[in-house]
Amino acid sequence: MARYVVSSAIKGAVPLLLLSTKEAADWLGERTQTRRDWLKALGFEGKPQQRALIPDAEGNLERVVAVVDAKDGIWALAHLPATLPEGKYTPEAHPKGFDLQEAAIGWELATYRFKRSGKEKPKSYPTLVVPKTVDLARVDAFAEGIILARDLVNRPANDLTPYALAEAAKAVAKQHGAKFKVLKDKELLDANYPLIHAVGRASDNRPCLVDFQWGDAKAPKVTLVGKGVCFDSGGLDIKPSGGMLLMKKDMGGAATVLGLAHAIMALKLPVRLRVLIPAVENSISANAFRPMDIITSRKGLTVEIGNTDAEGRLILSDALAEADTEKPDLLIDFATLTGACRVALGADIPGFFTDDDKLAADITKASAEKLDALWRLPLWEGYRDNLNSDAADLNSASGGAYGGAITAALYLKEFVEQAKSWVHIDLMAWNQKSRPGRPMGGEAMGLRAIFAMLEARYGKPNKK
Repeated sequence: MARYVVSSAIKGAVPLLLLSTKEAADWLGERTQTRRDWLKALGFEGKPQQRALIPDAEGNLERVVAVVDAKDGIWALAHLPATLPEGKYTPEAHPKGFDLQEAAIGWELATYRFKRSGKEKPKSYPTLVVPKTVDLARVDAFAEGIILARDLVNRPANDLTPYALAEAAKAVAKQHGAKFKVLKDKELLDANYPLIHAVGRASDNRPCLVDFQWGDAKAPKVTLVGKGVCFDSGGLDIKPSGGMLLMKKDMGGAATVLGLAHAIMALKLPVRLRVLIPAVENSISANAFRPMDIITSRKGLTVEIGNTDAEGRLILSDALAEADTEKPDLLIDFATLTGACRVALGADIPGFFTDDDKLAADITKASAEKLDALWRLPLWEGYRDNLNSDAADLNSASGGAYGGAITAALYLKEFVEQAKSWVHIDLMAWNQKSRPGRPMGGEAMGLRAIFAMLEARYGKPNKK
């Protein structure tokens, strides 16, 4: 349950007057000159993200005036939890178009801190008391899903091994009564997942494949696939030391998938959900897979290894091939796949690829509505020749300097034939700087936008 957003009696809660910049200017104009001077001396001038603590005649806190922008959506109140005294606060007014439901999620996310090792005491934050018109189940579902993803990405690689990631997935599945299974180590070879095993076989922390299902078997089939590389050394094509610093986050796709799956199941979205997470460490040892090895994939396509540091697409291709056999209505994969996508769009904007124009339009619409950035990039077939191999059905890496995010998506497309629609999301899964509600560290990018798209496409959640 949410820790710092509640819906209960507001007795004793401090009124929270939420004003737009124009309303704040009008409010200031109605104060006496003495009061305006006093507020200015405290640093309050009615500018965005400013707040003022207003005392009563006895010096007790009477109310808080805060300047907000309805266009900030989920982040409209995110600047307040870290700047207000502990206690309860309840909105007494807010600007036109202000979405308190969304802002309540942002308030909860603004209280997030990754629990570090040691004896650090947890920090307490003020509590937002909301009216019963705010659906707390929804606040909980998104806050918990995003916090789950953040926590997983932030965990160090010596703690979050492939099997530990599988245990985290099992806990999510168990919470919602999903049918769970996991294939470990040599079971992957027995079950014909050769690429997942090849990438993970060099590590003492053995590879595995998480697979769980939830929902009515007759409902639309939605399958989520998440890249779960718990640490990426680059393999024999080893990364430079600077390139490894954030490689604990290379399972950010899997983390986002688990957060999204939690929200889907918690809010009982009427779909038949399947989640597939190939979890590995890309390490170096005598039995590591090598450049120019040729491996037969689950689909039967032979793959020449162009670069061992392009391992994510290998484990995804086996998982996508399995997902595709069920002919899902919608197949979505999340992956921290390419630096090329970060060069094109920066760290804050995941790119997505699909040949379904209607799906692309739906995702773009949901992204704009939820302020959860996703940007379509072209699935340009003209670059498919870059994956040709003289020795195998395809090469895993293009070998060229350009269009790396596109050629990676085109590689994955080779393993999806029967799904009615497919979208690949290439994300950073990491905030490079701290902003209100979004601390530096792991992030569940695209989660809210994809949920909104699913909800619009398949119907409102069934709360029965």
